[in-house]
Amino acid sequence: MTIDRKALLAGAALLALAGCTPNDTGIGDAARANYAAQVVNPEPVYAEAMTTDGSQVAGAQERYRKGEVKKPVGVKTTSGGSGGGGGRSGSSSGGN
Repeated sequence: MTIDRKALLAGAALLALAGCTPNDTGIGDAARANYAAQVVNPEPVYAEAMTTDGSQVAGAQERYRKGEVKKPVGVKTTSGGSGGGGGRSGSSSGGN
């Protein structure tokens, strides 16, 4: 059996060219994005200047001392109805 020189040279050229392809720099981007989403920004930038009011803190401390603490306001994080998941529907098939 003889090997065709042209096919051998073409195969060698393809292998040589495959070594010249650029590395895929997108590998691992999802992991980096997930990590960045969970890290707190140490120097956050706000649209408005942050102001403080000592009278609010003093009022809160006084209410705490007197036992008249305000109840927290409930915050809804979702809207809409609840889904019913996980349960079986219908009747059971009988004894085993």
